[in-house]
Amino acid sequence: MADNIQPPIEFETPRLRLRQWQGSDLAPFAALAADPQVMEFLLPVPTRADSDALAARIRARIAGQGWGFWAVEHRESGEFAGFTGLNVPLAALPFSPCVEIGWRFARKWWGQGLATEAARAALQVGFERLGFDEIVAFTALGNLRSAAVMERLGMREDLDGAFDHPAVPEGHALRRHRLYRIARPKLG
Repeated sequence: MADNIQPPIEFETPRLRLRQWQGSDLAPFAALAADPQVMEFLLPVPTRADSDALAARIRARIAGQGWGFWAVEHRESGEFAGFTGLNVPLAALPFSPCVEIGWRFARKWWGQGLATEAARAALQVGFERLGFDEIVAFTALGNLRSAAVMERLGMREDLDGAFDHPAVPEGHALRRHRLYRIARPKLG
């Protein structure tokens, strides 16, 4: 089984480096995850132990398959900015099986186009290097910032695809999600 392990895919954009997670990412990731504005549309706000455990799971997935939610490093400063990448959701979603794209950045980095830049590069890896035919994204109905990034990426909302996220408790304001899709670009 160990022979199937893929070396981690890492890549750069003009301003960012998307790479495997490092121990030095844990503290800034925990700070990002403890920020109520960053976590406004996500549940639950994790403890430091929860945050470290999530980072370890993400790192293990990248180590095992070569791709996942990459740590995003700001190239000029060398600072951890957040994560962006591709993932096979663990939750049974109405449109599973699927590959999703997702991102989460510290507030310091908001409003600079970094989420779009990183996600555009991750989509390119997903389509060109990994050969996915379609990538989806989803967010709580009220998360207009993430929906705007999805639209800037060329993703289109599946108006028939709205769903109740199974990991969000019934009756919770964040349970209803909208679904976006993008297909691999056709050549020629």
